[in-house]
Amino acid sequence: MKTLTAALAATTMLSGAAFADGHQLSGELRIISDMSNPAPRAVMEGLVEDFGELHPDLDIELTVVDREAWKTQIRNALTANAPDLVNWYAANRMRPYVDAGLFMDVSDLWAEPEFEALASTKGAMTIDDAQWGVPYTYYQWGVYYREDIFDELGLEEPETWEQELANCQAILDSGRKCYTIGTKFLWTAGGWFDYINARTNGYDFHMELARGEVPWTDERVRQTFSNWRELIDMGAYIDDHQNYSWQEALPFMVNGEATSYLMGNFAVAAMRDGGLSDEQLDFYQFPIIAPDVERAEDAPTDTFHIPANASNPEAAKEFLRYVTSAEVQTRINAGDALGQLPVNAGSSVDDDEFLQQGFQMLSNDAPGGIMQFFDRDLDAEMASIGMEGLQEFMVFPDNLEDILARLEDARQRIYE
Repeated sequence: MKTLTAALAATTMLSGAAFADGHQLSGELRIISDMSNPAPRAVMEGLVEDFGELHPDLDIELTVVDREAWKTQIRNALTANAPDLVNWYAANRMRPYVDAGLFMDVSDLWAEPEFEALASTKGAMTIDDAQWGVPYTYYQWGVYYREDIFDELGLEEPETWEQELANCQAILDSGRKCYTIGTKFLWTAGGWFDYINARTNGYDFHMELARGEVPWTDERVRQTFSNWRELIDMGAYIDDHQNYSWQEALPFMVNGEATSYLMGNFAVAAMRDGGLSDEQLDFYQFPIIAPDVERAEDAPTDTFHIPANASNPEAAKEFLRYVTSAEVQTRINAGDALGQLPVNAGSSVDDDEFLQQGFQMLSNDAPGGIMQFFDRDLDAEMASIGMEGLQEFMVFPDNLEDILARLEDARQRIYE
């Protein structure tokens, strides 16, 4: 982690470069941020303070709004008296504002050599062959598992779907469930669909489905559910998962009744709080299903965007260069800050084994692309209907045809 001295040294170095390159900025830079929780707010305020020191002639106005409220306020904010920078999300969550002409095309930034270090998320920032913002943080999803139970059963981390199924059978034979999950609030089932569909059909197909371009009755979608059903029919998941939240499903893994959890890295703190040591926990990348399909990963990504009507786009672009630099991303994602992953491949990562593993995976072993998660990649209404169907499938897999017909009716109504 950066010390204050090192951070100030980096600031001084960057400041000198800015003056030397003629990038000294002036005027007003207006920012609206949804980083409203205490730790993210402190990070955002620190970014503004440090960037202001780089550009003392620039008057920066920061407005922090509630994260949930921002989801309904952003369109109005972008339309009337738009600020120069806003926080939002990648992929299809930014599409409505791209399609409405409310976000500025920043492809010129992505053409700069420094932005090659952000390549893992370029696809998630791209619509119609152009880039519409930049990422500042993300976190990995994957399979967190009880390493001590794997050792007891003589199991290794699976690389392929066949190995995953074989491991699961051995776990079931030992009297345990393979996976804990809580689907009471639906979204956790979306993670399973994301991974099985992307591993079966690839990132491009998955995103075409998310954009409403593929019927839910397509045979390739049915193959995804067929693969998923292999686990369901085995009895791989804990019973009655529809009655549990994701937190309420944690004790099954903590007490050893289930061995694994497909989840985001934010769950690690809860696992540790539940009593599991790092010697008992480990993590692996979701296994390969189709050998010719490159691995894509769920890594929800938070972003900055320049509104199309920004008054000071020059200063806004300089802020985007600043917030995506390796040094700044190291600092803002440290354990005493956001506690997540920097997107810049040249950044340093907090000294936590799961963050280290996640950074390695997302930076070097996700050639298929970065997904944003089911309820971010799909239209909001479609995602809600879709996740209801996914939960129903996990409980009543024989209902698949009815579920697919219902989802297809919704797709035609929402997208066409």
